[in-house]
Amino acid sequence: MSDSGVEKKSGNAVFSISIKEHSVLHSSYMPFLTNGGIFIPTAKKYEIHGEVFILLNLIDEVKQIPVNGKVAWITPIHAQANRPSGIGIQFVEKNSEAKNKIENYLAGTMNSNKPTHTL
Repeated sequence: MSDSGVEKKSGNAVFSISIKEHSVLHSSYMPFLTNGGIFIPTAKKYEIHGEVFILLNLIDEVKQIPVNGKVAWITPIHAQANRPSGIGIQFVEKNSEAKNKIENYLAGTMNSNKPTHTL
């Protein structure tokens, strides 16, 4: 996963994220959050419920998917089991384009026993 930068605008975080591999998408997707969500590795500190905006580029998609979200998960630096530090972003919109596309890419593998960044 590449994060081409985070910038602050009016107190909200803006991310541009590119996920090009199915394994990274599987490790990053958070299907257990209402409306789905995505884990973003970062060492910066954020607050729970903080608003974020993501421009998400998936696998072989040409266009970026705009996503409104809020911080629902925080993994601190030096977390157990060598999990990367970062934040879990819950998608705000019900049936969002991001959730639908991610779940299509991960069809048949979402319930696998492969470890993820969060659980």
